[in-house]
Amino acid sequence: MNQISHKLSIKEKIGYSLGDLSANLVFQTLVTYLAYFYTDIYGLEANHASAVILIIGLTAAFGFNPIIGALADRTNSRWGKFRPWILWTSVPLGVIALLAFSTPDFSYKGKVIYAVLTYTLLLLFYAANNLPYSALSGVITGDMAERNSISSYRFVAVMFAQFFVQVFMLPIIEVVGAGDKAEGIEVVMTWLAILGSILLIITFLTTKERIIPKPEQKSSVLEDLTDLVKNRPWIIMLSVTTLVFITLAMKGGSYVYYFEYYVDKETLGTFIEPIFNTLSGIGINFFGENPASAGFGLFNAGGIIFMIVGITLSKKLADKYGKRDVFGAALFISTLFIFPFYFYKPTSIVLIYVSQILHGFFYGLTIPLLWAMIADVADYSEWKNNRRATAIIFSAMMVGLKGGLSIGGALVTLILGLFGYITKEAAGDVQMVVQPDSAIFGIKMLVSILPSIPFLMAIALIFFYKINKKMEVEIEKELLERRNK
Repeated sequence: MNQISHKLSIKEKIGYSLGDLSANLVFQTLVTYLAYFYTDIYGLEANHASAVILIIGLTAAFGFNPIIGALADRTNSRWGKFRPWILWTSVPLGVIALLAFSTPDFSYKGKVIYAVLTYTLLLLFYAANNLPYSALSGVITGDMAERNSISSYRFVAVMFAQFFVQVFMLPIIEVVGAGDKAEGIEVVMTWLAILGSILLIITFLTTKERIIPKPEQKSSVLEDLTDLVKNRPWIIMLSVTTLVFITLAMKGGSYVYYFEYYVDKETLGTFIEPIFNTLSGIGINFFGENPASAGFGLFNAGGIIFMIVGITLSKKLADKYGKRDVFGAALFISTLFIFPFYFYKPTSIVLIYVSQILHGFFYGLTIPLLWAMIADVADYSEWKNNRRATAIIFSAMMVGLKGGLSIGGALVTLILGLFGYITKEAAGDVQMVVQPDSAIFGIKMLVSILPSIPFLMAIALIFFYKINKKMEVEIEKELLERRNK
């Protein structure tokens, strides 16, 4: 019998990674700008924005993802189980992402209803696309070294998407909208929708599913869920994923407020001026004249560049020491560079940027490992139960991701509201809102102490995750023997 090779070509690894590049044009926009869009561009009050993000987000997390996971595991087509979902949702996802960041001229009540409808549809199509895409990494190869490799390719692509969204997107919005952020974000999202759909179609065309469940494998959704509940590594990774994305959404959604209202603009302008003069000299003029948006972009750029460095080192460290140990150690060190933001003065520009760079590097080491560990959990489940249910395992992780994103994003607007943040809608036509000291304190907490707590809780849980380097090798060997038979 001919054995299927589980070695992947560079073309397939790149093709697979483009799917995450596309998805993260949406996801990073949600993490970075959704709260800011709702409060300062779209015009929702902070408590209404918080309710939309939290209620719709948790509904999507616990409703959409398990359903999509069960359906994907039971999909049978000539293209496989998961690749068809990537194709079917490629265009609808782009269209609804554009609609979700549009600003129609409705009454305030109409705006709330529109936000609820578009955010619901966006999370539905995102789940229908990204969950099968993530599950594809569990069946594209059974070779764990190759799985580490595609995770590295995948998350370099994530960093490119994150780099664009967090570095260039806000300045470009201001430039193309001629100062009108509502118009600017619609133009930018139009182009991102087109590009994202094309990238997803390329992913569909260039990938292949190699791990096919045995024909005699039949299980009900209840059996799959029972396996999950008994799967301790899965429970731990679900909790870790939720906590990680609470932190990412909380601090990621708060930095734009931090630069808009806390960081001293004069000191910031002096710091970034020589950098942007150099960039202008080589034709890079995306950043406009606003020091807050330009400084925000540069701040994110430093973190992302060093995240990419961390990602490139991640596979080598994971192959040597195991995913679990590298993930826990790197996440702990990265947390040490979040906490100090509380103590920095508005003029401490150098410390702010250095902390972001060091945090980015150590967090970058963890990025490919999280999803590779979840794929290992799918292998662990097959190893223990002799049944494979890849998508439903990934759907549970997507519950953690969406739940964490929703809780973290809602906490941003909720805490701002509790500390007296003044939205543009409440301030009327004032060009620049002056926030009270209480709101500034809330912003500082949101980028420092509060997001450190979920990271530390996730680190504590990793101590109870038993799939270490030795068990990885044992599982891979035994599953390979079973499949070859």
